[in-house]
Amino acid sequence: MPETITIRGDNLTLDLLLWRRYGVRGRELMEQALTLNPSLATIGPILPLGAEITLPDLPEQTTAARQVVTLFG
Repeated sequence: MPETITIRGDNLTLDLLLWRRYGVRGRELMEQALTLNPSLATIGPILPLGAEITLPDLPEQTTAARQVVTLFG
């Protein structure tokens, strides 16, 4: 379920906001965030104070099985 937050800090960009919320995996969510918030493209790169932003859900992380090689048996 998408989460709506209110901007309370200065000089925040959408990519910084996603990185702070989700860590490195937040980079993947930029397009989804812009789809949920179509007006963000018109206000510029810096999010204004008091703006309400809907953040997308973090997709499930798929982990591939790794073969572990050991030198000691």
